[in-house]
Formats: sequence, structure tokens, C-alpha cells
Amino acid sequence: MNPDIPIVRELQLVDCRIRELTEEIARLPRYIAEIENKLESHEIALSKDQAILEENRKDRRLMDGKISTYEQKMSQLRVQMGEAKTNTQFRAFQKEIEFSKNEIRKTEDSILDKMVEAEKLETNVEIAKKALQAEKQVVAKEVERTTARVSKDEHELAAVRNDREQLITGISPQVLALYTRVSKTRQGVAVASVSDERCMACNVVLRPHLTQKLRLGEEILTCESCGRILYRGNLQETPLEDPASGSNIVA
Repeated sequence: MNPDIPIVRELQLVDCRIRELTEEIARLPRYIAEIENKLESHEIALSKDQAILEENRKDRRLMDGKISTYEQKMSQLRVQMGEAKTNTQFRAFQKEIEFSKNEIRKTEDSILDKMVEAEKLETNVEIAKKALQAEKQVVAKEVERTTARVSKDEHELAAVRNDREQLITGISPQVLALYTRVSKTRQGVAVASVSDERCMACNVVLRPHLTQKLRLGEEILTCESCGRILYRGNLQETPLEDPASGSNIVA
């Protein structure tokens, strides 16, 4: 077998791992931002509910004050009614007292409505507080776990990149240039295996003369359809997947 073929194959695996790690390192901070944003939205929702509840309590305090004002007014009217000199004055004071009583009843009804509303709000706020506290703990653990994963990935990425630098020193410049060119045009996958006389990347049947050359294994050959570097046989590696087609690159 041409000595460049197993090295190119190994280089392909290394490059795939570099891509995986790079994508994960970029994705994980976005994941952290998403769960933190979700937590923040729940905190904002809780703050709004608390503000509504506080406004409810404020309204009830104002209503209580309104009732006190009417009660004081009725007390004064009763005194004045007792001092009335004419029936007209007496009936006028009586009418004002009745008006105040009606206003008190209306206000008391409104207070009852507000109390019912407040009871629901308080329940919702308590539930939201407990849920938010539990969510904060989950998010904190997830951030810690994800941060550790990023650190691990970055460490592995540095090691894999170092492996790559060592690998490319063992490949002939022409083959490395071919690999680099194909990798750029084929979404990072420049190597494909051959099975049943087909390129496993694009599934195109190879011409007989090409399959014969592959059996000899002396040359670096490329697929006439997709341009990937071909090899024959199983190198005991996990199949690569073509990012474009989803088909296996290596059998």
C-alpha cells in the first residue's frame, strides 16, 4: 500500500475530530446563554407578578383609607344631623350619610375582589419562587458541567492539533496539497473508502481500470465523481459521514 494512504486516512479522522471539538466549543457557550436567558425570563416574570401583587396591596390600602374617610364623614354628619333645625337640613344630612354607606359597601366589595385576586397572585408567586429556586440550582450545575466540558474539549483540541502537525510531516507535499484542496471543497471530508466497486462518499461505480489500480494500492487515486482520495479495504476505523449527503465515507 502507498505509505501516504494510511496517514491520509488518519489525518482525515484527526480533522473530523478537530471539527467536532471546534463546533462543540462554539456551541456550548451558546447553550449556557440559552439556559441563562430562560432563567432570566422566569425571573422577570416573577418580578412582574410580585409587582402586580404589590399594586393589589396598595389598592387595598387606598380603599381602606377611603372607607375610613367615609366613616369619619358619617360620624360628623350624624353630629350635624342631630343639630339640624329644619326637616330639610335633616333629610340632606341623612341623604349624605346614605350616600357614604353606599360608597363604603361598594368599596368593601372591591376590596373583597382584590383579596380574591391577591390570594391567586400570592399562590402563583410562591409557586414561581420555588420553581425559580430549583431552576437556579439546575442552571448552576449545568453551567458548571458545561464549563468543565469546554475546558476538557479545549485541552483535547490542543492535543489533537498537535497530533495533526506531527501527521502532516509524514505525508508527501503533493498528497497533502491534494488532501487540503479536496477537504476545502468537500466540507472537510477528503477521504472515501471503496466497497462493491463504489465510492462510498458519492455512491458512484468506479471504472474497472480505477478499481484495478486500487487493488494494487500503489497510487494515490481520487474518485472521478466527487474527487475524494480513495482507498480500498477496512482500516478498522469508525465510518466517517459525508456532511452533505449523510452517507458513510469509510466502510
